[in-house]
Amino acid sequence: MSIAASLLLLAGIMIYVFYPERNIEAQTQKTRLDFLLERKDVLYENLRDLNFEYRAGKYLEEDYAAQRASMENEAAEVLAEIESIEGALRPGRRAFGA
Repeated sequence: MSIAASLLLLAGIMIYVFYPERNIEAQTQKTRLDFLLERKDVLYENLRDLNFEYRAGKYLEEDYAAQRASMENEAAEVLAEIESIEGALRPGRRAFGA
């Protein structure tokens, strides 16, 4: 009797865990702009962490300067691309210098 109850319980658990849901929500597709905005947030957070760790004495001046310059360059590239994409999405935009 206990073996039958155990098997029935096991079957119920297996069905509960592995039976696919019927209403699976579709994942939204990320655009290039969404990706860049997330990357910008990550870069800013990494710059804050780098600054904190430098002040805590974990980095030498040269290492800190090199990493900071690298992150700032990447952030500048990301911001430039965000600006170009947002500029292209704005309605009624004018050409530069016009």
